[in-house]
Amino acid sequence: MKRVFSLLEKTWLGAPIQFTWQKTSGNYLAITGADHTVKIFDRHGQKRSEINLPGNCVAMDWDKDGDILAVIAEKSSCIYLWDANANKTNQLDSGMRDQMSFLLWSKIGSFLAVGTVKGNLLIYNRQTSRKIPVLGKHTKRITCGCWNAENLLALGGEDKMITVSNQEGDTIRQTSVRYEPSNMQFSMMKTDERTSATESTISVVVGKKTLFLFNLNEPDNPVDLEFQQCYGNIVCYSWYGDGYIMIGFTSGIFVVISTYIREIGQEIFQARDHKDNLTSIAVSQTLNKAATCGDNCIKIHDLAELKDMYAIINLDDENKGLGTLSWTDDGQLLALSTQRGSLHVFLTKLPVLGDACSTRIAYLTSLLEVTVANPVEGLPIVVSVDVEPNFVAVGIYHLAVGMNNRAWFYVLGENGVKKLKDVEYLGTVASVCLHSDYAAALFEGKVQLHLIESKILDAQEERETRLFPAVDDKCRILCHALTGDFLIYGTDTGVIQYFYVEDWQFVDDYRHPVSVKKIFPDPNGTRLVFIDEKSDGFVYCPVNGTTYEIPDFSPTIKGVLWENWPMDKGVFVAYDDDKVYTYVFHKGTIQGSKVILAGGTKIPFSHKPLLLYNGELTCQTQSGKINNIYLGTHSFLHSLKNVGPNELRQMLAQTLMLKRFSDAWEICRILNDHAAWNELARACLRHMEVDFAIRVYRKIGNVGMVMSLEGIKGIEEYNLLAGHLAMFTEDFSLAEDLYLASSCPVAALEMRRDLLHWDSALQLAKRLAPDQIPFISKEYAVQLEVMGDYVNALAHYEKGITGDNKEHDEVCLAGVAQMSIRMGDIRRGVNQALRHPSRVLKRECGAILENMKQFSEAAQLYEKGLYYDKAASVYIRCKNWAKVGELLPHVSSPKIHLQYAKAKEADGRYKEAVVAYENAKQWNSVIRIYLDHLNSPEKAVSIVRETQSLDGAKMVARFFLQLGDYGSAIQFLVMSKCNNEAFTLAQQHNKMEIYADIIGSEDTTNEDYQSIALYFEGEKQHFQAGKFFLLCGQYSRALKHFLKCSSSEDNVAIEMAIETVGQAKDELLTSQLIDHLMGETDGMPKDAKYLFRLYMALKKYQEASRTAIIIAREEQSAGKYRNAHDVLFSMYAELKSQKIKIPSEMAANLMILHSYVLVKIHVKNGDHMKGARMLIRVANNISKFPSHIVPILTSTVIECHRAGLKNSAFSFAAMLMRPEYRNKIDAKYKRKIEAMVRRPDTSETEEATTPCPFCDFLLPEYELLCPGCKNNIPYCIATGRHMLKDDWTVCPHCDFPALYSEFETMLNTASTCPMCSEKLNSAQLKKIPDCTQYLRTEVEQ
Repeated sequence: MKRVFSLLEKTWLGAPIQFTWQKTSGNYLAITGADHTVKIFDRHGQKRSEINLPGNCVAMDWDKDGDILAVIAEKSSCIYLWDANANKTNQLDSGMRDQMSFLLWSKIGSFLAVGTVKGNLLIYNRQTSRKIPVLGKHTKRITCGCWNAENLLALGGEDKMITVSNQEGDTIRQTSVRYEPSNMQFSMMKTDERTSATESTISVVVGKKTLFLFNLNEPDNPVDLEFQQCYGNIVCYSWYGDGYIMIGFTSGIFVVISTYIREIGQEIFQARDHKDNLTSIAVSQTLNKAATCGDNCIKIHDLAELKDMYAIINLDDENKGLGTLSWTDDGQLLALSTQRGSLHVFLTKLPVLGDACSTRIAYLTSLLEVTVANPVEGLPIVVSVDVEPNFVAVGIYHLAVGMNNRAWFYVLGENGVKKLKDVEYLGTVASVCLHSDYAAALFEGKVQLHLIESKILDAQEERETRLFPAVDDKCRILCHALTGDFLIYGTDTGVIQYFYVEDWQFVDDYRHPVSVKKIFPDPNGTRLVFIDEKSDGFVYCPVNGTTYEIPDFSPTIKGVLWENWPMDKGVFVAYDDDKVYTYVFHKGTIQGSKVILAGGTKIPFSHKPLLLYNGELTCQTQSGKINNIYLGTHSFLHSLKNVGPNELRQMLAQTLMLKRFSDAWEICRILNDHAAWNELARACLRHMEVDFAIRVYRKIGNVGMVMSLEGIKGIEEYNLLAGHLAMFTEDFSLAEDLYLASSCPVAALEMRRDLLHWDSALQLAKRLAPDQIPFISKEYAVQLEVMGDYVNALAHYEKGITGDNKEHDEVCLAGVAQMSIRMGDIRRGVNQALRHPSRVLKRECGAILENMKQFSEAAQLYEKGLYYDKAASVYIRCKNWAKVGELLPHVSSPKIHLQYAKAKEADGRYKEAVVAYENAKQWNSVIRIYLDHLNSPEKAVSIVRETQSLDGAKMVARFFLQLGDYGSAIQFLVMSKCNNEAFTLAQQHNKMEIYADIIGSEDTTNEDYQSIALYFEGEKQHFQAGKFFLLCGQYSRALKHFLKCSSSEDNVAIEMAIETVGQAKDELLTSQLIDHLMGETDGMPKDAKYLFRLYMALKKYQEASRTAIIIAREEQSAGKYRNAHDVLFSMYAELKSQKIKIPSEMAANLMILHSYVLVKIHVKNGDHMKGARMLIRVANNISKFPSHIVPILTSTVIECHRAGLKNSAFSFAAMLMRPEYRNKIDAKYKRKIEAMVRRPDTSETEEATTPCPFCDFLLPEYELLCPGCKNNIPYCIATGRHMLKDDWTVCPHCDFPALYSEFETMLNTASTCPMCSEKLNSAQLKKIPDCTQYLRTEVEQ
């Protein structure tokens, strides 16, 4: 809300003022204060006149047309009449003796009612100058009154009476009220009867507290409306709408009540607009707004939605409070008086005047102010103008405003705005258009084109101005437009003329059947939208003189704006009061050019579109501001970040309609959906955007389309290119039309051929390429043949024979042959097929004949075509066995051989039958003939063994049964899965062992095993019974039989018993077997190795390891060291594989036994030092070798002596000299050892030191316990030394470590691992760079 002006006259200050707007036009404002004058100002705040009075003004009022202002003053009996048109004041003598107190003009006619302080009344008719005095209308001062549309006058006075009089002054009605009346208004109450539409209700405030409603039709039923005490006094009220009253109260509250009889007295709305007080309310029906004032502010509400605050105006400088509010009739201006005597006028509604040129817009922002802005670039310029304009126009450098027949021109320079000139035209201007140099004004059916600034062009005089149309042209111009190059206008005769300003001549005209109302050229003038008198819209292209109807064009359309964004040519919007419709002119699509409706966008109330730039619509509003609206069809221009796929697909459709392919690409990239990419590609094809289509197809990997489009990219001819693209979009009819209109019509024929549209292709070939008819006929015949239309197929095959194209003719002749046969002309068809070189044809014709039951001809063709199987089968069908016999060597089909074999067998020719059965792979028949007819059982048996035929085996079994060879019979019965029969046979003839052996090697069921087991149980063959009970899973019975076995089978039986218990995993059976092995049952303990095996079978590795240690100890005691070593090694390996910690005793025993094993290897290789070191280790644990103490110590002494370890030799020699060993020394060495003890030599070769792999502590190389970290170090299985980190390998079989260099040397002479005795060569060894995993201890510490 803009403040237009404020009035602060010194003479008014300190006292409240009265004011009143001129009715209807609102051009003048009359104001009076305590200064004995009435001042009259125009709507811009300029003082126009002044009426001097003898005293203060009592009342003033404008007549209904706003021509005359009537004023009455104190101390005067004159009525002052100011004429607005003549700016003169006349005085009219009222003829009243007493002081006048009230004055009011009527709503109809020109009656002026004047009341006096004594209650007298004067009615003055200005038209007839007649005065009617009415004395004693009231007994006291008349204070208020009102006229209605029927010219009834209601008056109220201090005598608490209300009177109703006619225009003659006669009293018609009167009524009394309780208190003094004030603020009287005539209106119409809402009733159920819709009959009277007259203003028959008088409303009046009584005693400032109640509202009294007096209906002239029901004088006995007045309504008295009282309000809550807290509201305070009624300040003022106003009727509006359909019988509603808005009432303002001193407390700052305003309420709305309905006068509808059923709702009367109900508050429909109530709001506290002002905290402390409310001084006035005003309602504008034109604006549909209500204003209230109080507390230094004005608040404006929308009557349609009172809750919503439309605007708030703050007046902080008014400290004495506000006075009265009043609106002009047109709602443009709102005036407010204040208690201190000032007056403010606000602009509440502006005429919506605006114009645009390119991206520059001009619009009215105040009554005498135009703003010129460029929303795309630059800041707005405000131009103050001299008149309140009726039209505004803007050009590239100029602004024009005007009214009636005058226009004022302003130059919009870089340094500011300069008024250029004003121009008077020959009639009232309807509209003006500007461009760079020229202006064109439309007035009274003519257009004047003239230079804006004459000094710009040193042009000839005739180029300064020109009037259209020419004098002899009898048309009226209804609309015009000016672009950079052209003046364009439309006439009532339907002609659109293009006048080229550069050449100063007409260049184009278009004749439309009806008159052209409005035209809207695009920024370049190359396209134009026009609206005719039927309110239909069209796009006109002057370049080629074509028009295109705009679809779904609303008859309410007010105007059209073209898109000013340079990239979006062809987009325009048409708008009416509520909605904007986006259209796109698609030029140069494969379907030609057309206009499509892209969508609609709602626009807010009273928005007038001025400019469209990249989907953004700049609109002018009533309040003189501009507002930007984004078109619904351009939603893709906002951020696409958080948009769902469905909305994205809608946006994609928008971009494709608007030809915004780059935006569409972006949307497809986010969607990443194959269908979306395809849609984009197809749209590019429709709009002939070949390069972009290639880019899209390349992105989605459609190689075929990319190659096809690359092939046509260079074609410049529109029809040919469009034809190709229409074909790619599968619009074949359109493609054909385009091809035929192009310079290469044969393309249409090629397309129809590729599509197999043979009818169309033949029609086109007759016109375009007669030499192609035979080839098309042949293709068409093939299709007809597939569809079963043999008559037409034959005709087209015959048409297809050229006589000079051998390959093509062969196909046609083949077709003729086939069709002839199908049509029943068998002789012709067969002869044709026999003469034809193709084998395939003979087969196909043969098949047709075979279906037609023409067997002899079919067989003949098959044979000629070398299809022997087919020929033979057809000969069999016609029982021609002789022919079949001839063909058999060439026949591969088993079926035919079988049919032939059956025929020969029936004839008793068994040898030929056997051969044929063999060729047919019918082995059962071969076996049957060998056994029954040719007496060759050995051949039958070999075939059964080869083919594993069940039926054959049965036949052979039966054959042997007849011969009494039961063993063979059982074997073949088992082979033929007749186990029950075989079992019975074995039982009867005591051949159960044979049956058991055979069945043990077959896939046999538990029932079969059980029946054998029961048989052996009956025969007291415990071992066999146990074995078969084990096989059928009856573990307890199996174990019982194994434990009953005789001593001759004892070892095997115990092994089987262990296996049984291992499988059974049953505690009870386990304890039975353990008792048996411990000798609990028969007092004879069994070998411990069986207990070890039992624990292993039960996966009880801890018990197995303890047993292994015991066994190894026994073996050791018995001197069987290798056995003991192997037992411990196998147990060690088993525990390691099960990831169970190895007992340290087992590991130590294995190490000592392994050291003993290594002695022999090193001594044999002549490495005495290593032999000596191992022997020292063994001799230090000599108690573990009780049966060879002396030989081991003797060897130790000798090897130490050889290796130079004299001190060690001496200490072990001294041990041998003990009495218990001395006599057992071998005589060979006894003397030497005694001499060694007598003459000791304590020299000793120092043992080399190497680092510990755990902590790098240096220790003797044969020492296995590190003094540094107290770890047991792994030992080398080749030397017995402790392991070294950087020389590490493992045996690939047993995973025991060895020093890589030493193990490699050992394997040059040996071929097995010393630990696990598996075959090994040096190539299999791998040096291990990181030995960390082997240092993790597996042995219990």
